[in-house]
Amino acid sequence: MRVVSLVPSLTEAVAVSAPGMLVGATDWCTHPADLDVPRIGGTKNPDVPAVIALRPDLVIANEEENREPDLAALRAAGVEVMVTEVRDLEQAFGELRRVLVAGCGLALPAWLDEAREAWSAVGPLDEAGPLGAVVPVWRRPWMVLGRDTFAGDLLARLGVRHAYAGHTERYPRIPLDELRDSGARLVVLPDEPYRFTAEDGPEAFPGMAAALVSGRHLTWYGPSLAEAPAVLSAALRAALR
Repeated sequence: MRVVSLVPSLTEAVAVSAPGMLVGATDWCTHPADLDVPRIGGTKNPDVPAVIALRPDLVIANEEENREPDLAALRAAGVEVMVTEVRDLEQAFGELRRVLVAGCGLALPAWLDEAREAWSAVGPLDEAGPLGAVVPVWRRPWMVLGRDTFAGDLLARLGVRHAYAGHTERYPRIPLDELRDSGARLVVLPDEPYRFTAEDGPEAFPGMAAALVSGRHLTWYGPSLAEAPAVLSAALRAALR
């Protein structure tokens, strides 16, 4: 079985579950750290001829991360493409099973069961109720989590209610003054897709607790899910001390 992945989360999931099956991945596929496969461009601009030249039995993609014209070009060349949709944790578990078992012909990996167990044991950070937060994912312009996002669902399970969960858009652009006046107690700043740091992000939200969190643990659906509850909870608790 020869698999090309156009999604960093799925690259890690396949590489950890079946070393040697993956024959191509994007430039953004950074995990596992020792991944050594041909690179075929970005998630939004893959080198379609290079993918075809790798003779994959399957290309795995995501409806949010990859562009339909690229996927259509692969299908037109006779390549089988499996497209995932992930808007919450349960959907992520289902799609991972579909990709790994139905798509790649693998047995269900142990890390997937470990991830389910880890998330089933999660409790709220604050017994008083959900913490109000804003969750920027980009700066210049400011963009935040809106409705139906995987990251938003993970935060909700940890007891964090982001202020724009009911917005009509999934990643709305919101003026900074409005974010500051949202009434949120907390700002959650991941290090991807925009790389927020202690020097770049918290200063824009005076008077709010700032949690710098791992973007991989907040937005990736793969082996990192097993440790994500502990990693994210620790970062959120540190910000609220």
